Amino acid sequence: MRAILCHEYGPADKLQIGELDSPEVKGSGVKVRVKAAGLNFPDTLIIEGKYQLKPQMPFAPGGEMAGEVLEVGEKVTRFKPGDRVMGLTGYGAFAEEIVAPEAQLIPIPDGMSDEEAASFSMVYGTSYHALKQRANIQEGEKLLVLGASGGVGLATVELGKAMGAHVIAAASSQAKLDVAKEAGADELINYTEENLKDAVKSRARQGVDVVYDPVGGDFTEQALRCMAWNGRHLIVGFAAGDIPQIPANLPLLKGCSVVGVFWGNFTMKEPETNMQNIMDLLKLYGQGRIRPRVSEVHPFEDYVNALNGLSERRATGKIVLKVAD
Repeated sequence: MRAILCHEYGPADKLQIGELDSPEVKGSGVKVRVKAAGLNFPDTLIIEGKYQLKPQMPFAPGGEMAGEVLEVGEKVTRFKPGDRVMGLTGYGAFAEEIVAPEAQLIPIPDGMSDEEAASFSMVYGTSYHALKQRANIQEGEKLLVLGASGGVGLATVELGKAMGAHVIAAASSQAKLDVAKEAGADELINYTEENLKDAVKSRARQGVDVVYDPVGGDFTEQALRCMAWNGRHLIVGFAAGDIPQIPANLPLLKGCSVVGVFWGNFTMKEPETNMQNIMDLLKLYGQGRIRPRVSEVHPFEDYVNALNGLSERRATGKIVLKVAD
């Protein structure tokens, strides 16, 4: 089978299309014919050796996919050949076939395209876990979303509104903010034109109750200075590239919490709670209250451009690789 392979750590142009043996199926494994692979920020890290997961080389990156079941192991009870499934894989989704554990797969709802399905699990799973379990966000609270036009950012805008929050979206251009507005944001901040702290204070005099921060860099401290009393600053990722150091006195003075969000570990340590989250998300999808926003679909051979779009933060919503029809 064809796969996009990492033979050495480096940027996307170091990857090569090559051949791998079709994976063996046993136990609780499910072999899937991959139709679409969703790109996420960890994909850019894993190929550069900067991610906590370091597969043996050569390996195919790609942590999220949608496709059709080809074969199931003897312990599988939920799926059969021909079923449409989506889910997380850690790595390996940039290939024509993959074997994933049954527990990591979800049936694709009727009416959801392969491209949407490959864009669903990671962003909505991360954002819902962050807002529900980590922030315990309440109706009427003020939510500041950094990087609001990216995959997780847009998902958080949608979910924040669905959970009754007042959503302030922050992004680096008016075009990106327009997308956040379409997703339901109540207020917008262009942080290339306004100082983030001053802009937030002008919109929320007492500060914001929750910050969703997948960006890092200089914006983390600025956002932390905007917290309301008993606020929760969610550390989700570092798309800006720099892992910030923050003054430890700020949480003390603000009476706020700095809370880590690692959805991947959560799915393994609390699988039942995660499955309930997924059921909640599928219900919201069925109600039309959330909808994956796919900004770019690239053919399999255009993987370099697709991955660069992610690392250069040019996407509004999700970037998807089309693996098969």
